[in-house]
Amino acid sequence: MEWQRRIRAIPDWPRPGVVFRDITPLLQDAAAFAASVEALAAAVRPWRPTHVVGIEARGFIFGAALASALRLGFVPVRKKGKLPAATVEEEYALEYGSDRIAMHVDGLGPDMRPVLIDDLLATGGTAAACDRLARKVGAELAGAAFVIELAALAGRRALRADLPVATLMTL
Repeated sequence: MEWQRRIRAIPDWPRPGVVFRDITPLLQDAAAFAASVEALAAAVRPWRPTHVVGIEARGFIFGAALASALRLGFVPVRKKGKLPAATVEEEYALEYGSDRIAMHVDGLGPDMRPVLIDDLLATGGTAAACDRLARKVGAELAGAAFVIELAALAGRRALRADLPVATLMTL
């Protein structure tokens, strides 16, 4: 599948100098979206995950579809203050400042091996924070998968060296 044809580059959004990678053309194409979920499933299945963890918001789209394809439970990771029950939180760096992500305390536990799914691996800060969240509750990520990896931002360096990573495309 020619994944790159289905990703729209939008220059200078949300601010000058940034090229936003828009996945909506991929999502709008039913066959391409299904193929992307199938490709992600094929990539992560050998890791034998027990759950799928998706990062707000686009990670929810691919994560929920992948969880269904693999017949696994889905665990949402959201921005601080968006989940209704008791949570664990983790801080991560932004270009200017920091933010926090959260997961329900009972979302994962010991002996669970979730796979992390998101649309984009950029600097790796959010994914690394998600890895730390899983470890806080005794789980160990089986791996991380992304639709797009922005190689120039070297996000893999922010992740644990022993964490398997799969991507559908590198830009």
